[in-house]
Amino acid sequence: MKKMFGFLSLILLLFPFLMQSNIIAQTSGYKIVKTIPIGGETRWDYLAVDNTYHRLFLSHSSSVAVIDISNNSLITEIKDLQGVHGICFAPEFNKGFISNGRDSSVTVFDLKTLKVLSKIQVTGKNPDAIMYDPFTKRVFIMNGRSANTTAIDAKSGKVVGTLALDGKPEFAVSDLTGKVYVNIEDKSEIQEFDSKNLKVLNTWSIAPGEEPSGLAIDIKNNRLFSVCGNELLVVVDSKSGKIITTLPIGKGVDACVFDNEDQQIFSSNGEGNLTVIKEKSPSDFEIIDTIITERGARTMAFDEKTKKIFTDAAPEGKDGSKNFTVLVLGKN
Repeated sequence: MKKMFGFLSLILLLFPFLMQSNIIAQTSGYKIVKTIPIGGETRWDYLAVDNTYHRLFLSHSSSVAVIDISNNSLITEIKDLQGVHGICFAPEFNKGFISNGRDSSVTVFDLKTLKVLSKIQVTGKNPDAIMYDPFTKRVFIMNGRSANTTAIDAKSGKVVGTLALDGKPEFAVSDLTGKVYVNIEDKSEIQEFDSKNLKVLNTWSIAPGEEPSGLAIDIKNNRLFSVCGNELLVVVDSKSGKIITTLPIGKGVDACVFDNEDQQIFSSNGEGNLTVIKEKSPSDFEIIDTIITERGARTMAFDEKTKKIFTDAAPEGKDGSKNFTVLVLGKN
């Protein structure tokens, strides 16, 4: 008994050192806790969480499925869309915005009732990623085929300007003080622009990262996290454009999110897994987990309130058919 007590005491004494030295592996604690069958077409793109009404929105070919995340039930679908890509929200105006790639438009809907309010033609081709900048109260649409971004006033719904970019824009994030950062997929760059004056401020190479898609930001520590098609996550200083480090991720990535409270970065990889990286300090990052998901689960959304992650895929059933499904990841 004394020997056992002494052994346990030694383990407790050495535990911080063992954790720091990775002798005892750290994990995120995440796993799949729920699957939500949606059905229908098996083409999809971005997901987005609306914290105002506790809903998950996911693009689904020609519609957007809306799920009540308090009970994981499908509420409705916003239909008759044209090649939907992204969804964003302007909660102070009770509006949501959906990018339509096929007819180069944005659908505006009421965030509470989910009724379509209007349709806005953008000033570019193939609008893809879309984001809301609370600082300027503008929605920015990244037009992939015309290498520019359209700025829309969220309150009035009017187009207020267009900014030419260096190449094909992918996901973008705001620092909430008037700067927006956007991945340039075909140039392996990040561009920084002034969201009020619509002026490019900086263009930074993120080599060795190639074909960046998803982008997340740690505003407090001035860090950008860009996930790339050559299986790398690139950490960039948002003030200087300097590359801090790179970390390996899975194949087929298309999205990246950052948990500000737990200082964790998530990369959803289409090969069927999710990489979790811990920001130990602004200059020290460590992969702490790789979670198995489903093949094709390349996009995701993060609920800051519940800490749940949502991703979607179309897993093949025993009969060979595919069923469009939402995967819910959480901690038990």
